[in-house]
Amino acid sequence: MLSFWMTVALVVIAILGSAIRILREYERGVVFTLGRFWKVKGPGLIIVIPIVQSMERIDLRTLVMDVPSQDVISRDNVSVKVNAVLYFRVVDPQKAIINVERYLEATSQLAQTTLRSVLGQHDLDEMLSERDKLNRDIQSILDAQTDAWGIKVANVEIKHVDLNDSMIRAIARQAEAERQRRAKVIHAEGEMQAAAKLVEAAKLLAADPRAIQLRYLQTLTEIAGEKSSTIVFPLPIEIMKGIVGEK
Repeated sequence: MLSFWMTVALVVIAILGSAIRILREYERGVVFTLGRFWKVKGPGLIIVIPIVQSMERIDLRTLVMDVPSQDVISRDNVSVKVNAVLYFRVVDPQKAIINVERYLEATSQLAQTTLRSVLGQHDLDEMLSERDKLNRDIQSILDAQTDAWGIKVANVEIKHVDLNDSMIRAIARQAEAERQRRAKVIHAEGEMQAAAKLVEAAKLLAADPRAIQLRYLQTLTEIAGEKSSTIVFPLPIEIMKGIVGEK
């Protein structure tokens, strides 16, 4: 008789132990009664009636998911490998359990396909220079499609855009050609500005004949200070006109 009551006590204790659940502050429990959704409970101490009720735990913290490298063909037919990182969290535990099977896997697969489809609509230059815009586009698409799953996508960051060696060499040649083009343009603009200043200076010197004589003397002073063996003697233009007989 004593053993019978001990067995009953052990069974009762086991039932009570299985009925008591403790949920942390960042956890929620989706409770089902006889297979039908009842309510979302937590955090704290939760009582789940054995056999009659069951509970699924959901973590409400922001989750970080690494999106594996995807083979992407850009709009200008360049093959690249792109990977990214996804930040999201569950905002509606009921939808995350009822509306989708294994919401983590579903979100991962959706992120991979969205990454390929969005990047495939852009050129390689846009992938390399406009990452912020692409991140926002991918994030908005994922956030809209996962809303029915009770998931909020907070951010998407493209980590690496890997190119093959031939494409890297082609980009390097393109960058070098672009630098040479800019150097030639800057040199031409400098020559144009110098020519304009020379024309302006010539007009000022032509306004007064004495100005050119002062310029001769200034040039002689500069040459004399350079310790050169060359001797330059400025000869006034009026004297030259007298020698050649011009009036």
